[in-house]
Amino acid sequence: MNTEVTKSKIISSLFWKFMERGGVQGIQFVVSIVLARILSPEEFGKLTLIAIFITISGVLVQGGFNTALIQKKDADEVDLYSVFYLNLVLSSILYFALFFTAPFLGLLFEDPQLIILLRVLSLSLFFGAFNSIQNVIVQRNMEFKKLFFSSLGAIMISGPVGIVMAYTGFGIWALIGQHLTNQLVITIILWMVVNWRPKLLFSLNKVKRLFSFGWKILVSGLIDTLYNNLRGLMIGKLFSPAMLGFYNRGEQFPSVIIININGSIQSVMLPALALNQDDRPKVKSMMRRSIVTSSFIIFPMMVGLAVIAEPLVKILLTEKWLPAVPFLQIFCASYALWPIHTANLQAINALGRSDIFLKLEIIKKIVGVIILIITIPFGVYALALGVLAGGIISSFINAYPNLKLLNYSFLEQWKDIIPSLIHSLIMGACVYSIQFFGVPLLLTVMLQITVGIIVYIGLAIIYKNECFTYLQLTGKEFLKEKKRVSKIRLGRM
Repeated sequence: MNTEVTKSKIISSLFWKFMERGGVQGIQFVVSIVLARILSPEEFGKLTLIAIFITISGVLVQGGFNTALIQKKDADEVDLYSVFYLNLVLSSILYFALFFTAPFLGLLFEDPQLIILLRVLSLSLFFGAFNSIQNVIVQRNMEFKKLFFSSLGAIMISGPVGIVMAYTGFGIWALIGQHLTNQLVITIILWMVVNWRPKLLFSLNKVKRLFSFGWKILVSGLIDTLYNNLRGLMIGKLFSPAMLGFYNRGEQFPSVIIININGSIQSVMLPALALNQDDRPKVKSMMRRSIVTSSFIIFPMMVGLAVIAEPLVKILLTEKWLPAVPFLQIFCASYALWPIHTANLQAINALGRSDIFLKLEIIKKIVGVIILIITIPFGVYALALGVLAGGIISSFINAYPNLKLLNYSFLEQWKDIIPSLIHSLIMGACVYSIQFFGVPLLLTVMLQITVGIIVYIGLAIIYKNECFTYLQLTGKEFLKEKKRVSKIRLGRM
């Protein structure tokens, strides 16, 4: 495969990944806003609490082996069959573990309702096991168009289910019903569009080889998930489910943007980097492009969202959710660092250095736990600030190995993204000043968004931002390539 074809395929994959993450998650976000206006912060807090245990179990089911299958160049059908059956066994074991330990959760948080909620929501583990190999195949072949249609179909069905249940008085069960319906429909559609079916084949030797790489990713993912959800458990236990609902809702706004944009880029970059893992200069070039592009798009969004947080929450969620505003602003600053985190870690994984990946996770989590212990006595907002402090420190830790692996230092990375950061801060100052105009709330937000876009793009044009120029040229090349392919197809008809 030549370089031009590879570039075209990467751009095409990015387009469909953006469509899946941006379009589909955008609809999911709208659904969650409707549900938040109907349901209470306490009900969202309860869902967040039990979802922590499902998320941790999900990492155990899919965490390491799926990444190992994507990274392994010569993965064959027996590898896929073996991991599929292993995931089914693990999901069964974990489901029954959660089923029988649910009463302890209800006792710990003094809420008997959590028992039945956990037992029902845990059924989603089986859906994750059933569609795990389809997800691997899609990512290996960079066929993200299939993920888009499966996710779109799922939200178009599950969204109305959740909203109707909420309006008809089902309370928290509306959230449970919406989640399970979504996972079920995704699984059904992926089995329809991905031409893979399991056979009665299993190789313990194949599993062992994958485990030699995957266990480090699995442990890393488990440590990361436990750490990321530890604060949620602490807030739910030491404060209240309602406060956990505010914390979670404040995090959701910036996380939707990060998942859509940075997550899309990194989902495509892992298989692309893995294909070129033997060419270190090319891996560095691709990683640099990933960091620069992600930062150029994410920085202005995070700064802008932090500035308009209060009026936005009033308009979308109503005033009952205003305590979520400080969390939203703190998490905007924290998530702005994600392009550096994920690009560095994806490069390390693509090079097959899961040993380094695991060491980094252990170091970061030790630092994070220390910060957590220090911030607990100062309240829930201090816990959120601790996440930001840990993110800043982690950006140094994640970048350090790539100085040796790719000759790409932390200082060089920041030199690449500093223009976008400066332009974003200038834009943020302009947007913030609009609130003093004394116009109605909705008009204020609309003006802020419009001015923010104009100022940021204007600065990129005036100062000839390298990433902005690259995106323009890449877009033109992509459209030109699409036209050329269309002409060839028409000529064959």
